[in-house]
Amino acid sequence: MAKLFHCLMYAVTLFQLWKLAISQSEKTTTPPLPLLPLPAFSQLKWQQREVIMFLHFGVNTFTDSERGTGEENPAIFNPVGLNADQWVNTAAEAGISLVILTAKHHDGFCLWPSRYTEHSVVNSPWKSGHGDVVQELVSAASKQGGIDVGLYLSPWDRHDKRYGKNLEYNEYYLAQLQELLRNYGTDVREIWFDGAKGSDAPNMSYYFWDWFAMVKELQSSINIFSDAGPDVRWVGNEKGFAGSTCWSTINRTALSIGNGSIVDYLNTGDPKGTDWLPAECDVSIRTKWFWHKSESPKKLSELLEIYYNSVGRNCLLLLNVPPNSTGLISDTDVQRLKEFRVAIDTIFSRNLAQECWVKSSSQRGGKDGPFGPENVLDGDHLWTYWTPSDDDHEHHHKGTGNWIEVSCYGSSKFNVVRIQEAIGLGQRIQLHEVYVDGIKVANGTTVGYKRLHRLDNVVVNAKNVKLKILKSKGLPLISSLGLHYDPYWHPINAEKI
Repeated sequence: MAKLFHCLMYAVTLFQLWKLAISQSEKTTTPPLPLLPLPAFSQLKWQQREVIMFLHFGVNTFTDSERGTGEENPAIFNPVGLNADQWVNTAAEAGISLVILTAKHHDGFCLWPSRYTEHSVVNSPWKSGHGDVVQELVSAASKQGGIDVGLYLSPWDRHDKRYGKNLEYNEYYLAQLQELLRNYGTDVREIWFDGAKGSDAPNMSYYFWDWFAMVKELQSSINIFSDAGPDVRWVGNEKGFAGSTCWSTINRTALSIGNGSIVDYLNTGDPKGTDWLPAECDVSIRTKWFWHKSESPKKLSELLEIYYNSVGRNCLLLLNVPPNSTGLISDTDVQRLKEFRVAIDTIFSRNLAQECWVKSSSQRGGKDGPFGPENVLDGDHLWTYWTPSDDDHEHHHKGTGNWIEVSCYGSSKFNVVRIQEAIGLGQRIQLHEVYVDGIKVANGTTVGYKRLHRLDNVVVNAKNVKLKILKSKGLPLISSLGLHYDPYWHPINAEKI
């Protein structure tokens, strides 16, 4: 009888514990609903790279030109000191994790031994016609580890006689696309398409959607870049600058490749966009895209300006670093890239906000919920975040606003404010302001993955820094907030506040 009693008590205890667990789980506040459209996993990984590298290299490198004629003799291509390990090491030292090579530019010369043309490295003196630049890069990246490879295959081909014959040329292009995506491993992470061609080029219809389908069949995790995506869009200029408003969302039905009338739309995106298509900002470290002996790299201050206006405006920066005619990245460019990386690390390695405490207008689930303001100070910039309560958000629409505030004690010297959204649940913020001790020091529209405000004045001894969200699509989700000091920033008439 006693044994039966103990069994019953054990069963009752288990039942009560089960009820308690169910009760507790029902009380745990759930995340808010996502706001469509959402990024794919490959797009999130791409965005987190922040800076990637373009390698413009080919016959133009040896002719001191930017746009080849297609009539160049392959014999001029002879990079006797080519060292792809140096390219990859340069990228790694600059904190870059993706390198994109111009496998074929507009001149039609192929940097790999294509079966479908003789206008390639096969007929060059480099390595007695047995060289393969694409393979050299892929092998170097694999050996280095942590560096991925991308490829550019120019649609415009000024050499091949099939160009202008729609069926024949599209078959040729698809054949080369298959060579590149089947013969060099399954880890090509980005492929670049553009609509560039000269006014004198023959009429030609590119079967872009056939190309895109083939790419995804052969490399499912790849990101496809073009004016119209489908994964990454052009920012609309080659200056490296995004719009001060920049949405990752856009309507792909309004886009077409090579259409110059849509550059402003590409630059800003669309808050009502139905497609997640973030922007990539392409610019060269030098004046032009290919290496020219007469050119030098941009100043560090110029590169930082580009960084703030690309990465700091919700985009990725694609920085072109062209190898020279020896086949190496020039020492001056290597040094400037090192300086660039040191500068970024110097500015952003310390977040002053982490030395302060943080509060907010409200938080979803109450003070014991998982969406408190302390989340903006952790190391996860995607999946942990602060978000206000639903009620507070409703008050926001009536003019009272949502806010999050960092309170500091003692010295707090900074001149950069960093804001990040939890874009895994959609891009939301439409209008925001930043206040220091009650004085407005910055304002803007979109935030997205990252927004950087470089202040005109250096802030010292601030006690309170408040971010106000004035307008958003649904609940705002702030994943990270940073206060940083940029010692390279020297605005005219700057003062300390």
